[in-house]
This record gives sequence, structure tokens and C-alpha cells, in this order.
Amino acid sequence: MDTIMRLENQLCFAVYETAGEFTKLYSGVLQDFGLTYPQYLVLLALWEKDGVTLKQLGQSLGLGTGTLTPMIARMEAGGWLRKVRSKEDERHVHLHLEPKALEEKAAITGKVAEAIMTCGIELEEYEQLMRQLRQLQRKLKERL
Repeated sequence: MDTIMRLENQLCFAVYETAGEFTKLYSGVLQDFGLTYPQYLVLLALWEKDGVTLKQLGQSLGLGTGTLTPMIARMEAGGWLRKVRSKEDERHVHLHLEPKALEEKAAITGKVAEAIMTCGIELEEYEQLMRQLRQLQRKLKERL
């Protein structure tokens, strides 16, 4: 068997395992706030730009409405955000942060930053990894 074909040498498996470790890391931190990792991603997107439509949010997160809709409903029930139907076009639903999301932002992002720091990733290494992952992502998307 070729060495490259071994499971331990597969880039896809390394990315998969790393994603799983990140999810565990974030889940541990976010549990204190009653949030899941995907819900945290929703908050990150809305902290960047509040009031986006459900469709826009789905596009930025790479999630379909079938996945996003129940998650948004749980977040709305938890007091994190509210849905507002557009008056111009009722098919569009805008998402707005509730005060709870704004008040908890510093605590949540602070705890996440602390958790990331426990990994010992230096800023330069972080930036290099981001560049490499973005480049890999671009190449994978361009192949089609």
C-alpha cells in the first residue's frame, strides 16, 4: 500500500480530526453560555453585521435554511436574537441581535480567546495557518 494512501497521511482526515478538536474546544467554552458551536458562528456573523437576512446568513456560513431555521428558532427562544419579517417583501426575514447577545459578547469572546491561547498558537502561526487554509479552500472551490 502506498504510504500516501494510509489514513494517517490523508489531508482530508487531518482537517476532519482538527475540526473535531476545535469543536470540542469551543463546545466546552460555549456550554457555560448555553450555546452550541454553530450558534456561536451565527453570533459571530451577526456581531459583524446585524440585521442580515436568513438567506444572507446562510450564504456566509455555508448553511442551508433546513439547518439554519431550527437553530435560529432555538436562539430566538433563548433570547439571543429576533426575527423580523421585511415589510417590503415578506419572504425576507431579517435577524437582529437581542441585548443579551450584545451584553454577553465580551464574556463569550474572552472565554473563547482564553481557550485558544491554551493551544499555544502564536499570532504568526495563526496568521500562517489562516492563509494556508484560505488558499486550500480556494483551490478546492476552483476545481469545479
